Amino acid sequence: MYARGRGVPQDDRQAVFWYSKAAEQGDAVAQAALGGRYMSGGGVPEDDVQGYAWLNLAAAQGHGAAKDLRDLIRKRMTREQIAEGQKLSRKLAARIAGQGETIP
Repeated sequence: MYARGRGVPQDDRQAVFWYSKAAEQGDAVAQAALGGRYMSGGGVPEDDVQGYAWLNLAAAQGHGAAKDLRDLIRKRMTREQIAEGQKLSRKLAARIAGQGETIP
C-alpha cells in the first residue's frame, strides 16, 4: 500500500519496512520487492549485495521476475560482491528457516 500510495500516503521508507517484515517471513513477492528496492535505492540506500541476496531468495522460490532482476543486477557486480550476496542469501535463508544467526 505504501509503495503505491493506495489508501495511505506513498512512502518508500514505510514500504521497505513492511516489505522487510514479509520478506523475513519467507514471502517471495516481498523478497523480490525488497531486492528491487535495494537495487534501485527506493527507500533504502542502493546496495547491490543486499538486492542480490533478496532477489536470489525470491528466485529460489520460483519468482520469475526476481530471477530476471537478479541476473540483471549481477551484470554490474564484481565477483566479490556476488560471492558476498550469495553468502548473505544463505544467512538470510537460514534465519528465515529459524535456524540461523541474526543479520543486522
